[in-house]
Amino acid sequence: MKAPGPALSLEDRQAIVDATIRYCWAIDTRDWSDLASVFTEDARADFGFSPEIQGLAGIQAFVSGVLLPLDGSQHMVTNHQIESRDGEVRSRCSFHAQHIRKGVAGGAHYVIAGSYRDAWSRTPAGWRIHARRLEVLWAEGNAAVVGRAPRDSRTDTEET
Repeated sequence: MKAPGPALSLEDRQAIVDATIRYCWAIDTRDWSDLASVFTEDARADFGFSPEIQGLAGIQAFVSGVLLPLDGSQHMVTNHQIESRDGEVRSRCSFHAQHIRKGVAGGAHYVIAGSYRDAWSRTPAGWRIHARRLEVLWAEGNAAVVGRAPRDSRTDTEET
């Protein structure tokens, strides 16, 4: 039987959900500096497009590199589950992301959906993600809009 993790108040849970939403607003408004209110400095992330990214600066560089060439994007998260066990706080939520880049051969739209699986740390500044993994459920449209197609995480069994 797994041991319970740190007790989470309703305020803790809401702060975690709010951080996942803040991530979406930060990347869609291209406010890369606001990602510091979502991730720890030493965070790692697997966005499914490249090897694991290390550190907040690496995450900011990767996300801005993918999204800056776009004409627009809209990321949405829902269905949040938050769990505290074995001394860890983890969450998962569903995401749906629309990307638009006009003038790309093959079409201007790329939509991707799946889940974010996150591991959290309570910091003096609040809850921050220290590990994120994007898992693709489905994608439709032209992957060239974002420069590449993500690997299919349904065949990848590694956990965050």
